[in-house]
Amino acid sequence: MRRRTFRLGMGQMLVVGGAPKENLERAVGMIRHASDEGCSVVVLPECLDLGWTHPSARKKSEPIPGPRSQQICRAARRYSVFVAAGLVERCGGRIYNSAILVSPEGKILAKHRKLNELSIAHNIYSIGSSLGVVETPLANIGIDICADNFPNSLVFGHSLARMGCNLLLSPSAWAVDADYDNAKKPYGETWKKGYCLLGKLYDLTTVGVSNVGWITAGPWKGRKCIGCSLAVGPGGKILAQGPFGEDAEELIVVDIAPKGPIAKGTDIAGALKERGYDVDGILTDRGYYSFKVP
Repeated sequence: MRRRTFRLGMGQMLVVGGAPKENLERAVGMIRHASDEGCSVVVLPECLDLGWTHPSARKKSEPIPGPRSQQICRAARRYSVFVAAGLVERCGGRIYNSAILVSPEGKILAKHRKLNELSIAHNIYSIGSSLGVVETPLANIGIDICADNFPNSLVFGHSLARMGCNLLLSPSAWAVDADYDNAKKPYGETWKKGYCLLGKLYDLTTVGVSNVGWITAGPWKGRKCIGCSLAVGPGGKILAQGPFGEDAEELIVVDIAPKGPIAKGTDIAGALKERGYDVDGILTDRGYYSFKVP
């Protein structure tokens, strides 16, 4: 794939729990703003319609395709941009924490259902069962959601990279305690660790976008989502990070130049080994493999 630089908008928007109409209006506004700034891709937060773990999911979630996903599709078509957006999905008797990738023509190219869902959310969301990569003129794009990129669960990122992904888009909802002191402990090290490792090993570009605003209901009621949206490029280089705060609603624009994939199929093992990743592993006396990671 020929390397190409393009602008990407990180739509760090306010999400109000249980208020889909207002939230979708803000999402469309972010898409319009990003288009005005010359962006080819817009990434929006996790569960942007209802808010992550908000109890309204049990009654207000909708199918995908459905009215809310179609609203995102219409905006993508109107403003001629790719959009990655997190929505709460109802499928039969189940509810999923899902994300869609929409083309500039308004077509849903991919849908991902979150795999690494936190235990406190298991009574709302079912667990997804697939990963996928979509070839586009800009990049081979994969989608996952928030905790799918925890450093201790990075198997999904490894798998997407091995499937040819060189641009990973991750709608997120990053929350902290109400009294979190960002001056003492700047937020984001967890995500930097995982994103940077994928960047160093695979030259993968990863973009995570979080909402902002207070969590008003559910298991994390009283916490706040604080943005700090993050983009990391090939080699683990930090490209952009959004501002911190429950009121830090902002569009962050960053230039993206996806690189790679580093190899295909079985050749990936050799390419990783050259970068210091011992893919052969060592069987320990506890019965599992340990790996040397740079």
